[in-house]
Amino acid sequence: MLILLPPSETKRAGGTPAPLDVAGLALPSLAPQREAVVDALVALSADEDAAVRVLKLGATQRGDVAVNAALRQGPTMAAVDRYVGVLFDALDAASLDAPARRWLGAHVLIHSAPFGPVGALDRIPAYRLGASTALPDVPPLRRVWADAVTAALDALAPRFVLDLRSEAYAALGPVPAGIPSLYVRVVAEGPGGAVRALNHFNKHTKGVLVRRLAGDRPRVASREGFVRWADAAGFRVRENARGELELFA
Repeated sequence: MLILLPPSETKRAGGTPAPLDVAGLALPSLAPQREAVVDALVALSADEDAAVRVLKLGATQRGDVAVNAALRQGPTMAAVDRYVGVLFDALDAASLDAPARRWLGAHVLIHSAPFGPVGALDRIPAYRLGASTALPDVPPLRRVWADAVTAALDALAPRFVLDLRSEAYAALGPVPAGIPSLYVRVVAEGPGGAVRALNHFNKHTKGVLVRRLAGDRPRVASREGFVRWADAAGFRVRENARGELELFA
């Protein structure tokens, strides 16, 4: 099973001095796209005012421009530790034991805007860039990433993909049609059985789910296998008419 996670806008600062190693990231065929986006982001950061406008930063976020300027020299840490926020706080990877963290490294990709999907234990620097940002001197990120990421996932050929990304990041790399997958929406049940999508609890529930997967480390290789595991683990799930998986918070 391969799990695709979205990133978080908020990043933990710091790390170890080892700089970004583009060649060492998961899905190495994406190196040309990574180099192009990183170069464009670093170049933009040479003009602080322009970067603030393009990245839509507030007055208290201007320091993020310097972070982007240092993308190639800044400290790095495991991607699953770099991101903070509702999903990653619920996952709390730092508190997992070594086998669970190794499982994350083998089974989880986190889909970033500047680097594409990276392994959970791949070392990345802090950065500021969202999926919808239009960078100067490169095509829109959807054009940069979508076909290349789909091809990279196709070459990886996982037996089953659990897609926990937001729609914006899923658009940056659709799962190949020939690979069995489930796109997950977190919902709550209202009166009369009607369901509604959630925001905050969407992220929290996804983090709880991935933490439980890392702890249990099930051998899941199909949609049916994941649903069986989820039911046994106490998660309430069902497939909707669009073929997506509804996960009840």
